[in-house]
Amino acid sequence: MIRKAAGNVWSWIDDRGGVSDALIPIMTHVVPRDARWWYVFGSATLCAFVVQVITGVCLAMVYVPGGGQAYESLQYITNDAFLGSLMRGMHYYGASAMVMLAVVHLTQVYLHATYKYPREMNWMSGVVILFGVLGMAFTGQLLRWDANGVWSVMVAAEMAGRVPLIGTEIAQFLLGGDTVGGATLTRFYVLHVMILPGIIITGVALHMWLVLRHGISEMPKVGDPVDPMTYKREYIERLKRTGEPFWPNAAWRDAVFATCVVLLIVGCAIVFQAPSLDHPANPSSIDANPMPDWYFWWYFAILSMLPSSLETWVILGAPAIGFLLLFFLPLLSNRGERAPSKRPWALAVIFAGVTGFLVLTIYGYKKPWSPDFGVESLSREVVGATEGPVARGGELAFEKGCLYCHVIDGTGGHRGPTLSVIGDRLTREDLVVRINNGGYNMPAFAASLTAGELSDLVAFLQTRGGEPGDPPIQDRDEKATEDH
Repeated sequence: MIRKAAGNVWSWIDDRGGVSDALIPIMTHVVPRDARWWYVFGSATLCAFVVQVITGVCLAMVYVPGGGQAYESLQYITNDAFLGSLMRGMHYYGASAMVMLAVVHLTQVYLHATYKYPREMNWMSGVVILFGVLGMAFTGQLLRWDANGVWSVMVAAEMAGRVPLIGTEIAQFLLGGDTVGGATLTRFYVLHVMILPGIIITGVALHMWLVLRHGISEMPKVGDPVDPMTYKREYIERLKRTGEPFWPNAAWRDAVFATCVVLLIVGCAIVFQAPSLDHPANPSSIDANPMPDWYFWWYFAILSMLPSSLETWVILGAPAIGFLLLFFLPLLSNRGERAPSKRPWALAVIFAGVTGFLVLTIYGYKKPWSPDFGVESLSREVVGATEGPVARGGELAFEKGCLYCHVIDGTGGHRGPTLSVIGDRLTREDLVVRINNGGYNMPAFAASLTAGELSDLVAFLQTRGGEPGDPPIQDRDEKATEDH
């Protein structure tokens, strides 16, 4: 009785909606018989995205995208909400899985030259999806609304501000104003849950339609180059001889691998739990470690090694050039051999890319470009005075966290420029302006320093130098005291 009723309901839905007419051709389309385990990464990436959508919807039901309540709502989700820690953990580890699988899928497609005719648009849509995935991964970091997330966005806004002519407008658009605040959180929330998912879903729909239109490519074979004049006819003939229906002959591999991915995500969320939150956001405090999620460490490591003269060029040029090269790759080479053994340069690119990623990621994990909160105070020998403004300024350089990011005569962090010779580079007025207003990744200290403290700190920094012909530090100490 129940089965008959269910059958009648399904027949009514199928008759009105045409579900079978849409799904049956998709499920039964013919694929090459040799399309085996190499071809599971695309569907697994889609599965990871579905996990992100489901867990994201669950989190959005409780999360409050408001500057005063976002952090508290995440604490509630993590510590008190039913299955909240599991959902947040799955969302976090699902993001890592989605990024990894998307990159692996792109690498596999590149290795097998599947981007060649007639699948150029398949590759292009995949590149758009990849950058959308990376965008979602980055925007999600601010939604934690902790110190790490806020500082990461401040760094990103500073990078965007370097765009010629319209940099200031881009940075203000990202921040929703001149500084990080509630409007910033709203902007990133909209980007994370609406705009970027919309771009990804549109890209996935186009990508899947193109896969159905052009079919799945066979495994590359030596001596079987792609010729746009004959490829489609030969491909159809090969499918007639050796093809098999996607369901159920080939779909089970995708299902097995996707299930393993989901179980791994759930397992990580249970074993490692949701990531811990940093202390609440405070843009005026530098007691934060603006370290991005692990899949961006390599990029920040590159920036940490660049001389300041090249920072702007790399910050603006590298992502744009990388996107353009990937996006237009099929137009540069859409015919010829697909076999990796006939394309040694492709193997070299992949080897160099993987090696560079691993080395830079390890370097980024060691984070020499992040604040060093374990630094010690400056010795008397380095300060050069035991009392007076210079001595008090040397103490303030430690107490106010200057040494977290700046090194002075071998003591301090390496995130910011060295201050060992700052007295030779900036005037007193320059130092006052920079300390009060901040700049680049440096916070403004106008609200956290009294006039006397600012004067003492500047007096100390003015003694930092050592270019040939300069007076001894002691003499400059006395002059700084007199000026004070």
